[in-house]
Order: sequence, then structure tokens, then C-alpha cells
Amino acid sequence: MKKKIRAAALLGAAALVVTGCSAGGGGGEGSADSTGPIDIWLSNNEQEVAWGTAVVDAWNAEHPDEKVNAQEIPAGSSSEEAITAAITAGTAPCLVYNVAPAAVSGWVKQGGLFDLSTMEGGGDYITDRGGEVDSYATDGSFYQLPWKSNPVMVMYNKALFQAAGIDPEDPQMATYDEFLEGSRAIVASGVQSAIWPAPTSEFYQPWFDFYPLYLAETDGTMLVEDGKSTFDSDAGSEVAEFWKTFYDEKLAPNEASTDDAMSAGTTAMQLAGPWAIPSYADTVDVGFMPVPTSDGRENPTTFADSKSVSMFTACENQGTAWEFLKFSTSVESDGQLLEATGQMPMRTDLTGTYADYFDANPNYVAFAEQAEATADVPSIPNSVEAWQAFRDEYSASVIFGKESIGDFLKTAATKIDDLVAE
Repeated sequence: MKKKIRAAALLGAAALVVTGCSAGGGGGEGSADSTGPIDIWLSNNEQEVAWGTAVVDAWNAEHPDEKVNAQEIPAGSSSEEAITAAITAGTAPCLVYNVAPAAVSGWVKQGGLFDLSTMEGGGDYITDRGGEVDSYATDGSFYQLPWKSNPVMVMYNKALFQAAGIDPEDPQMATYDEFLEGSRAIVASGVQSAIWPAPTSEFYQPWFDFYPLYLAETDGTMLVEDGKSTFDSDAGSEVAEFWKTFYDEKLAPNEASTDDAMSAGTTAMQLAGPWAIPSYADTVDVGFMPVPTSDGRENPTTFADSKSVSMFTACENQGTAWEFLKFSTSVESDGQLLEATGQMPMRTDLTGTYADYFDANPNYVAFAEQAEATADVPSIPNSVEAWQAFRDEYSASVIFGKESIGDFLKTAATKIDDLVAE
């Protein structure tokens, strides 16, 4: 499906987690041949819960001796913290759906993840389904199955574009200069902001402002490649200066919105994936366009916002978990996921396999096409800490103007290089 999927995926705020029973203590006690009941955790995303419940029901009807029991992931400050704590306690799940592969390397180091490549046909199943997925491997092995993506595009309010004198069917905002010109017209028309990226400090926020544009500007260069940061460069500076202009000219607020700014009409644009479409079905007539680049190139690369499935070493019945993993990522199950959530299964020939769906749901076609040109976050040591270091420096410079762009890029690159080298 993807022309270029270069790395592991972003950590999701809402994780769909499928888990297997643990032996009530340390991990590693299961067997690849063991079968029997497993537990699953589902995210609190309504559409994914519905999908997961249906898949579980279908499996259970055919496998009375290998029942899957569904529940939502335990509450906590984040799903990643809950999973990390479960690994430590030896109660981690069998399968985690919606894992952000940025977390995978840390969990491998922790000894919590099972190598899917060791399952019979494991590596072939993963590559046959997903195509070019080698970058999802850790130390040459697959501790995750690339599952779904949400390619990030610019989502916009057609009515607000029309009021600002911008053609909502052809906005002509592909270059930085055009995008800024359109943004100024939007604010001049009385809208509070042109675009409103979250200005908060969470480590994953760069994935919805700086990073998609950096990937587009560099044709898919990740933040870190070959153990070194890449963004202290002309391209990194150009992207940062572009975003700084939004804050300097008050085209984007540097405080968090108190509500859904798109629904409230206080912003005209946001960076989002197809998951956001149902949120505005009854409130906003939305359009979509690729993220801008300095030169307005066609078919720019963007952030995939992809999620994976991992198996955990605490799982007793790994044989059942593997068979359920394949069942839940089959052509049929992936089609049900697409129907239920609008999120893009990471498999080859997506539009051809599900042509009827895209014919019936034209709003999703742009994302299916964009899925052919995506990249992701790098699978690196200390990934969360590296992204946090980047966010802290970006915020200080770009959002709040406390340091220069040059200092931000240099300082962040040094910090990240040190973290990756540990």
C-alpha cells in the first residue's frame, strides 16, 4: 500500500489493546504452541470498540476452546504507561492493537515483547500484508505488525474558506507563501485563528505541527536517521520559520483551545487524519488538502500516524494469540476496520482491495491516496525522551519566542543525539 513507510509509528492517545492471559507473575512463561483463552483490552474509541467487539464475537463463535474476553485498557495517564506498568508487573497483554511503535524499542529492551518473526510464517505474513515494512523491525526482528495508518492532511472548514474569499474546492495553498496568504485572509475575515495546532508540551505534539511539514519538505527524511538527528538543517529551519510566522502574526494562538475549535468555528484548519472525519459529519463541511511545502510540490510525503500490533512475553497462550492476530488483520477484518473507523489498514493495494468502500465514501479517498506517500517516527532508543526534548526546545522558540530558531535546532539536535547514543 505504501510507497514509503520508513519507520515505526506514533504513540496514540487512544490505544486499542488486545491481550492474552498472563500466568500471574513474570513474563516469558508462555509457549508459541499453547492455545486457550486470552483476554483483550479495547480502547475507549467508540468505533474501534465496536470493531473489536465484532471481531471477538466472530472468533469466539468458531473457537469455543480459545475464547477471547474483551475489556478496555485500564485507565491511566496514558495507555503507554499502563502497558509499561503491566510489563513490569508481569501482567502485560498478549496483543496490543494501536501500539505506537515509538514505544516498541523501549518495550523490547524491557523484555516485554515477543518476536513475531519466530512464529511459523510470521515474517512472511507481516511483509506479505504490509509490503515495505522492514523499518518496523527492531534488531532485525518484528516485534510489531504494522496495522493501520491515519495519514495527516490539512482538514479545513469549507464555509470559512468561502467567507474568506478562498475557493473551497481548489484553495491554491500548496506553497508556504500561498498558505500564509490564505491564513491571513481567514483571520482578516473575522475567524479567531487560521489554524490551531495544540501549543501544549506533550512529546507527541510535533507530530501534528512541525513533523508532517518536515517530512513533506524533505521527501520523507525522519527526525533521526542512522543514529543522528537530521533536522538541524536548512529544511528544518524553513519549517520552523514557517510555523513561527503563524505565532508572530497571531494566525495561530499560543494557548490551548478550551473546546473543539473546528466545531466551534474558532479555527478554519487543523492537521488531522481520517479518524477526524466522523467528528465533524454533523457540524462542519470539511475539505482536505496535502500539507504545504516551500515549493508546492505535488504528492508530498506526510506523517503516517500509523499504529501496530505487538505480542507480549507475559502471554501464556501465544499460539492462540498469533492465530487471533492473523484473524483480526485478515482482508475481511481489515475491511471491517475500514468500514467502522475510516482508518487505513496498512496493506498492499488498499484502494483496489476495498474499491467499493472508497466509491461509497469519497471523503476518504484523499487519505487513501495520501497513504501512498507517508513516513513515520524513527524507531530509536529513548524515543519518548527524544521527542520530549524536541518539543521543549520547539515550544520555547517557535511558539513562545524565547530563543532563536538556530539555537532551538542546535540544542534539540545535541540532546537527541545524546539520547539515541545511550
